[in-house]
Amino acid sequence: MAHRHEDWLAQARHDLKAAKDSLAAQNFDWVAYQAQQAAEKAVKPLLRYHGVERRGHNIYQFLAEAEQLASVPPALLVHAQELDEHFSRPRYPNGFDHGYPGAIYDEETAKRCLSAADAILSFVEANTS
Repeated sequence: MAHRHEDWLAQARHDLKAAKDSLAAQNFDWVAYQAQQAAEKAVKPLLRYHGVERRGHNIYQFLAEAEQLASVPPALLVHAQELDEHFSRPRYPNGFDHGYPGAIYDEETAKRCLSAADAILSFVEANTS
């Protein structure tokens, strides 16, 4: 497995920028989804950096596994749990009892997701250099 972790990190940074752009446009549902994607694409290269290949979307699971490779702060696991909630809900109306994601997601949730993804990406960058 080549050291493609840099490519994954580059995409994670790109997704985080897209989330920030969505925040500026007040597309709060997309902020949550793009933040989830940024964090997912950040954690996978942490594992890849250590020779572990994983597929899937469970950020919490990936970070829990990474605890064997790096000292993962407990706060990041809490961030991962929240972000895992935003893999499909922001994209589909059936994730809610009524309404649609674009009308339900709010700025507070979006900012929380963005902050969580940023913290995870920063941690991974610090542990893959």
